[in-house]
Amino acid sequence: VQLVESGGGLVQAGGSLRLSCAASGSIFSINDMGWYRQAPRKQRELVARITNDGNTKYADSVKGRFTISLEGAKNMVYLQMNSLKPEDTAHYYCFAVLTTPDLREEEHWGQGTQVTVSS
Repeated sequence: VQLVESGGGLVQAGGSLRLSCAASGSIFSINDMGWYRQAPRKQRELVARITNDGNTKYADSVKGRFTISLEGAKNMVYLQMNSLKPEDTAHYYCFAVLTTPDLREEEHWGQGTQVTVSS
């Protein structure tokens, strides 16, 4: 299974970015997908996650600014990030909790994409 992220980049404060993550490989179903981020000298933190039945969870710091969505048929998750702040600068990692064709549950991670917000 591979997770490939895209959509990161450099943006000014107040701007927007949309991250995408595509999962491919031996996947029977996606149970849960989402995004973590890690800034220099900080711990990795959950940004947002979404289950296959649409339940979402957001970090308090991004509520009202970020929106996560799941396109289950394509095994893709998106993170729309609006009103970006310099403190959103981090490496963003996609993850997926999925069921394989032989019905094992696995967790997979992408390599990440850099988001830099300038003030």
